[in-house]
Amino acid sequence: MRWKGGRQSDNFEDRRGMSSGGKLALGGVGGIIVLIVGLLLGGDPQQMLEQLQSTGTQTTEGPVEISAEEQELTELVKVVHASTEDVWQAVLRSEGLQFRPNTLVLYRDQTPTDGCGMGASAYGPFYCPADEKVYIDLSFNDELHNRFGATGEFAMAYVLAHEVGHHIQKLTGAMDKVNAARQQLSEVQYNKVQVMLELQADFYAGVWAHHANKNSDVSLEYNDIRQGMEAAAAVGDDRLQMQSQGHVVPEAFTHGTSEQRAYWFKKGFDTGDIRQGDTFNDPSLQ
Repeated sequence: MRWKGGRQSDNFEDRRGMSSGGKLALGGVGGIIVLIVGLLLGGDPQQMLEQLQSTGTQTTEGPVEISAEEQELTELVKVVHASTEDVWQAVLRSEGLQFRPNTLVLYRDQTPTDGCGMGASAYGPFYCPADEKVYIDLSFNDELHNRFGATGEFAMAYVLAHEVGHHIQKLTGAMDKVNAARQQLSEVQYNKVQVMLELQADFYAGVWAHHANKNSDVSLEYNDIRQGMEAAAAVGDDRLQMQSQGHVVPEAFTHGTSEQRAYWFKKGFDTGDIRQGDTFNDPSLQ
């Protein structure tokens, strides 16, 4: 993956020198496990974080030490974020839709959001539709490598592109439709719709990679796409459930299986066509 020297996004907040004293109403250890799995690489922060509103939040700012490795990772995500801006502005314009960039927020441990409660690194990267910001603690890169076996720089690029995919879903109206349907569906039915939402975000990550490889400061190789597919597969619901509880409960899936996540990412990369990602009407997902 070649990215060094590329344009870095200006839609960026660095909160790594800030600490928050807010309290989190997690509702017990069981709740923590559900939230970690539910928000990992996506999820629905408005649904799951609305119970985590901070009480008496106090934010302080101090000096922050950033290693050379973290600085390089910072530059990577800023270049990738800039690339998503360039790609999606062009793609949405071609569809007659208006693009509005989201903001990338880097933080450590926990940080307040504007409308999605208190974000924490234990949840993994997430998108808050209320403030249109993607939140990432870069320590998640270590978890990608060590826990999930997703190696290479493109694994983190895939994570960011997936979260930006949720922002695109807000711009297209898909996220609003899913939220509106929540009250009309059973938990099992809503989980199926949530899977469709997440798989579409994987598809959009692939669409970004397709166009970025042609028209941005990011240049990809075959090995990068393989890393993206491996990262998508590593966080499939079936694999995560086996790791956490030793068995699989398909009715509780909220993100899709490893095979599904890798498939939709690859489909997005192969086609580069946003119209090919209608997961909500795909027969295989009904």
